Amino acid sequence: MAGKTPRPQATQERTLTPMLTQCPECGHRMWWDYTNDRKVATLEGVVRLWLQIRRCPNPDCSRYHRPYRPEEEGRIALPHYEYGLDVLALLGALRYPGHGSVPEIHRTLVERGVHISQRNVTYLLERYDELVALSVSRAPERRERLQAQGRLILAIDGLQPEVGHEVLWVVREVLSGEVLLARSLLSSTEADLVPLLREATGGLGSR
Repeated sequence: MAGKTPRPQATQERTLTPMLTQCPECGHRMWWDYTNDRKVATLEGVVRLWLQIRRCPNPDCSRYHRPYRPEEEGRIALPHYEYGLDVLALLGALRYPGHGSVPEIHRTLVERGVHISQRNVTYLLERYDELVALSVSRAPERRERLQAQGRLILAIDGLQPEVGHEVLWVVREVLSGEVLLARSLLSSTEADLVPLLREATGGLGSR
């Protein structure tokens, strides 16, 4: 997401490496091919992420030379976003249970050290609404695309920007990088999370 607000220098750096070293399709050892970097504004400051990208070198594999990114990247920020998921979670909490206006949310974020314009607050609110409205079961093209992968690797992350706020739970599919589901919950018990995973897969087969 491109923004108009000048971005400050990174206050910290992190190197992320894929946990998976073998190709999820053919089992061949994936090679570390190259490194990408991106800057993300989080509630803890601006972080520069150094991302080690692996690829499968097996020419007979359906994932041949397709990049495999660090799984942890999706917990920090969504693809192409300049603001972290923690910022998005706080923004949603301020907007909905908090009933905050755009100027009020903007002021709170700036007080928390997030460099953001009111225009980008509005943009992120729209993205938040899209995120929590996601449903694989209501998107047949998306479901078919994920089924064509042959397998799913799921990751579930809970983000609670402040004590007492609802937790934003995000279910991701690691191979595609897609978010399958995002929901805010007051409780985080197994009884709450299992239905989320069922809804996220929406009839998709996983193995």
